Amino acid sequence: MAPQYKLTYFNLRARGELTRFIFAAAGVQYDDNRIEFSEWPALKEKTPMGQMPLLEADGKVVCQSGAIARYMARETGLGGKSSWEEAQVDMFVCGVDDLITKLCDAHFASDEAVKEERTKALGPYVSKFLDNYEKLCGPEGHLVGTSLTYADLAFFVGMHDIWQHRADALEKYPKLAKVAETVRDNEGVAAYIAERPETNI
Repeated sequence: MAPQYKLTYFNLRARGELTRFIFAAAGVQYDDNRIEFSEWPALKEKTPMGQMPLLEADGKVVCQSGAIARYMARETGLGGKSSWEEAQVDMFVCGVDDLITKLCDAHFASDEAVKEERTKALGPYVSKFLDNYEKLCGPEGHLVGTSLTYADLAFFVGMHDIWQHRADALEKYPKLAKVAETVRDNEGVAAYIAERPETNI
């Protein structure tokens, strides 16, 4: 019998979207439990570490977005085909996590001057990020190996807000453009993107 999964997070992409993409790409059914900010204080004390997202698998609960995504990648065969591939995949995913942290830090800055400074610093950071990823990327439409991994999904998720401002962001990065095309062409991912709620981060 297939495990019963429930992912609990705010109605945001941010730290929950990669796991949603893994579920979508793998065609795995789950309960996408999106809660309101007003619901969080009552739930917080009942969570393992006082934070989200939360993954419930057959009644067992784990938190930390990275741990959740890695677990589901292993469970769905999207984590890499060898220990070395797994390490490479995790390297790319960790890099995207750094990117998302920078994007969130700029978006959620309460001080306008700080927000402006952080947003301005994103340009050089994103350029270096893309340069590195293009250099390390495989030639066949995948960051690692010859089949879809959650590194490809993470890269696509991380690019969302960049594409909002620069639709041609990958024009000078042919290998990465091919990765984005691979993810976009995945039937499960395409269906999820078409149906997901529009959120600002």
